[in-house]
Amino acid sequence: MSDAEFIRDAGQHRCVSLGRDPLDALEIPDGTTVEEHDLVAEGDVVVGGQSTVEFGVRGRDVLAGERVTFGGDIEAEGDCRLDMWCDVGGDVLVGEDAYLGARVHIAGQLLVSGDLDIGDDVDIEEGFEANGWIVIRNPMPSIVFYFVLLSQLLRLGENDAAEEVARAMTDGDEEEPARPLIVPRGAHVSDDAWRVSTPAYVGDDCRLHGNVRAASIELGADNNVFGSLRAREDVTVGSGTRVHGDVTTRGGSVVVEADARVLGDVSCRNLELHEDAVVDGTIRSRGEMHIRRADGSRDAE
Repeated sequence: MSDAEFIRDAGQHRCVSLGRDPLDALEIPDGTTVEEHDLVAEGDVVVGGQSTVEFGVRGRDVLAGERVTFGGDIEAEGDCRLDMWCDVGGDVLVGEDAYLGARVHIAGQLLVSGDLDIGDDVDIEEGFEANGWIVIRNPMPSIVFYFVLLSQLLRLGENDAAEEVARAMTDGDEEEPARPLIVPRGAHVSDDAWRVSTPAYVGDDCRLHGNVRAASIELGADNNVFGSLRAREDVTVGSGTRVHGDVTTRGGSVVVEADARVLGDVSCRNLELHEDAVVDGTIRSRGEMHIRRADGSRDAE
């Protein structure tokens, strides 16, 4: 089992139902913000292989697949696990344990409060410090063993046993963890744009910079997006959300909920606009357009 598969199963374990590949969508949980040049999440940050994140990243656990590039610092309250050929443009600060695969490059320092497990030919330009054990090797970490076991149980249909393993991996903690921020494979995230080939889901109370480009887009409530939205399929703008740009879909529908505001144009096939929503620009709807009343009734235009 490769570390890339470990990343996939890790995200599956931490946030979504067993049996689903969590890296099939961009998922931005509630309360995520872009602060100056850092992407800040309350929970874990999971990045699929061959992605580029031009921000620094702050979160609980930070996990990245093969050949992921980070443009700034990584700050992990818990563990940090970087697969082979990852490149970090700043420092890496880890509150617990760190695992670095072969040929990882870190432009700054590596500071680890716990144990450090490090692969061959890792380049840390400004040195490293760990308060726990330091092991230089390319092993299968013990946590990967658990994920191998978990994946086999799922293939055999032993869901109850898989749940037991999952609970063991969280030390029996019954508290619901914060949903992680998930960046799918091959994504490009920057201050200019969030580009993915998958659906994109944004929770509530997020503050994002950059245009969002995805297969489909669903925004929750009370978000502030400083950019435009463009999708091949449907787009939903949740209540109280403000989009500082255009909303465009090639062949899908657009829904704009109550008290939402689009400061640019809206272009789509079908449009459903709440009577309390505002569109400052031009509306282009090639198909049907409906105004939804507060009581749930709709008027066709």
